[in-house]
Amino acid sequence: MNLLTIFKQTTIFSVILMSGMISLLIQCNGTRPSILGVKENKLTSCPKTPNCINSFSDPKDEVHYKAAIPFKKPIAEAKNILKQKIQDYPRTEIIKEESNYIYAEFTSLLMRYVDDVEFYFDEKSKTLHFRSASRLGSGDFGVNRKRIETLTKDLDI
Repeated sequence: MNLLTIFKQTTIFSVILMSGMISLLIQCNGTRPSILGVKENKLTSCPKTPNCINSFSDPKDEVHYKAAIPFKKPIAEAKNILKQKIQDYPRTEIIKEESNYIYAEFTSLLMRYVDDVEFYFDEKSKTLHFRSASRLGSGDFGVNRKRIETLTKDLDI
């Protein structure tokens, strides 16, 4: 084999590899769900797959449940504190914000998977509820739970 043939084969392989990677990046973000938001003072339930965590899940459900967090500050102040923590998180975009609700998309570094994360400040019970779910697939290696734990750790609200 001469050097020119090796160069051509390497270039063709590189183009095919890059095309495949671009295709994966485009396909991993999925479609924004239409089921999100606060309905009847609750966030949408988790699917049966383990790639979701929700403070409204049954406490006996060890896969999906994590307790809501109490807050003492006025909602506007508590929400601003949480919002700043969300914005400090890498590859995050706040999509929707209401007086007692935040919806953000979190994108993974390598495969560009998008997770939908919601926070609901329940003024009656003075608790911050949350839901974090992967858009695609069935497993997440605990990423959604870890994200919620990171965002709520030392959250002075």
